[in-house]
Amino acid sequence: MTHLSQYDPEIAGAIENELNRQRDGLEMIPSENFVSRAVLEALGSVMTNKYSEGFPGKRYYGGNQFTDVVENLTIERAKTIFRCDHANVQPLSGSPMNQAVYLAFMKPGDTIMGMDLSHGGHLTHGSPVSHMGKLFNFIRYKTHPEEKGRIDFDELMRVAKETKPKIILCGYTSYPRDYDYTDFKKVADEVGAITMADVAHIGGLIAANVMRNPFDYGFDIVTTTTHKTLRGPRGGMILSRGVVSNPLKAPENTRENIPTILDRSVFPGLQGGPHMNQIAATAVCLKEAATPEFHAYAKQVLVNAKSLATALMADGAKLVTDGTDNHMMVIDCVKSWRIPGNEAEKLLDQVGITTNKSLIPDDPNPPFKPSGIRLGTPALTTRGFTEDDMKIIGRTIAEVLKNPQSDDAKSRARTTVRDLTQKHPLYSGLSVL
Repeated sequence: MTHLSQYDPEIAGAIENELNRQRDGLEMIPSENFVSRAVLEALGSVMTNKYSEGFPGKRYYGGNQFTDVVENLTIERAKTIFRCDHANVQPLSGSPMNQAVYLAFMKPGDTIMGMDLSHGGHLTHGSPVSHMGKLFNFIRYKTHPEEKGRIDFDELMRVAKETKPKIILCGYTSYPRDYDYTDFKKVADEVGAITMADVAHIGGLIAANVMRNPFDYGFDIVTTTTHKTLRGPRGGMILSRGVVSNPLKAPENTRENIPTILDRSVFPGLQGGPHMNQIAATAVCLKEAATPEFHAYAKQVLVNAKSLATALMADGAKLVTDGTDNHMMVIDCVKSWRIPGNEAEKLLDQVGITTNKSLIPDDPNPPFKPSGIRLGTPALTTRGFTEDDMKIIGRTIAEVLKNPQSDDAKSRARTTVRDLTQKHPLYSGLSVL
């Protein structure tokens, strides 16, 4: 980045420092990852210069012959790896992708059933502080932490019959289990609701066939981000069954027209011109996701997560679901070590381990001083970390949080982090300055 460093050394310096922070620390926020250099190059390409409002072959601007190639490739790759009929790859990120689905089929005040935020759901799944939570009537279901996060589907069925939701949404941001999509489909069919799965966190694990695919269980719509376990740029995708008739002509609001309704909701309903550099980078990550190497990566993410969870629990950590079936876990720091999650996050930051504070189910504490922290294995697995490394990391985290006032514990942790990051280097040779 010689031009940037010469023209704007302040920004170049901040980027260089961020590169060093990523290299020298353990990135354990489960929604973060490291993209390949090919993805970085596509994201920083001249595709950022082009307006491409509309869809391939139906643009409102001229000069889109090459952006059409990019978007069509991205669509076909998404359809192949997720085994679906239709893919809209234009959503700018995770929140707008979900908003586009809601706005496609719902009117203000209509009912959606989604997971409670403190039990693992996302802000866009009906949190009262979100615009979607104010616009629609969200009925939120919960888990049973004392039963390893089990969802009571008998109760879910009862509430669904009573409230008649138009969409039944399963998906999470901090729920360390896989979903039984069959039970959700059974409830939705009983009340005539559309089935929607937000798999933003586990999209890459589904693409690699190491976690369940909602389409295999008859789901109508699946949304996923591209920047978490899929290891792509920041973006979103809306996947569905069915074929688009004419995305620029208003169809009847029926299940058969879901793809067309979704496309019209994204554009012109919610967004303007798509970010073609982002879509190009998504195409690259989807090509990577179809490789045997990515499948091996996804399997290792799960192996590493189980190893980390086991090590943490062996050292006194209370996990909210007593283990994990995916790439993440949530530690109840108050029950484990009598410290709040925000303090635990800061303590680990001090030794180079990046996590994020997190609510636990029905947390009595506020979001900025919650009881838990959330951590996961996707980014470290990308660097080549193994299950043996995770055992070391689990012991290190526990030692720091058990002894928050101990300088010796922090010093040992910094040494461990330094040794592990040197063992598994990141972006070797890459420089901003």
